[in-house]
Amino acid sequence: MFGKAEDKAKEVAGAAQEAFGEATGSPEHEIKGAARKYASQASYAVRDGADVVRHRVESNPLAGVAVAAAVGVVFGYLLGRK
Repeated sequence: MFGKAEDKAKEVAGAAQEAFGEATGSPEHEIKGAARKYASQASYAVRDGADVVRHRVESNPLAGVAVAAAVGVVFGYLLGRK
């Protein structure tokens, strides 16, 4: 949970840096701020997705095992091809 709050704080900092770059006409600050903002948004989305998967597997462990087995079979097939 702390990681999500950290991601949101970094997103706000990136948005502020991007706005500062726009206000001062500094493309360097604008690009760095946008990169920080979008990177933290992506990190937040990955953490949120991982939490959803964790809760689904905890509520239905048999389905989690079945999905893991299916992914293993697909990877085995793809890596075993010549």
